[in-house]
Amino acid sequence: MTGFTLDDLARIVAQRADASTAEKSYTRSLVEAGPARCAKKLGEEGVEAALATASGTKVELVAEAADVLYHLLVALRVREVDLVEVMAELERRTVQSGHAEKASRER
Repeated sequence: MTGFTLDDLARIVAQRADASTAEKSYTRSLVEAGPARCAKKLGEEGVEAALATASGTKVELVAEAADVLYHLLVALRVREVDLVEVMAELERRTVQSGHAEKASRER
């Protein structure tokens, strides 16, 4: 087990988003391109992860899952959503079963 966490990745994304120029940082280039570009990249990576889940290898799925997590954190950054907010929502949802939580949203 590594000691690397989503919080660590979020900090790296924040640092790179604040890089001096987009030429020096892919993350900065995504942030500068705005929410629509970040959404497109997140969608592309999500589809690739889904395809790897359906018919790819374990190695492919690991790589695509890493891409999804990275692009999700960039999307959160560009929309000024802190990872803590997402984690709080997940914590709130896990106090009950998944079926009960989903039913509570279906109104």
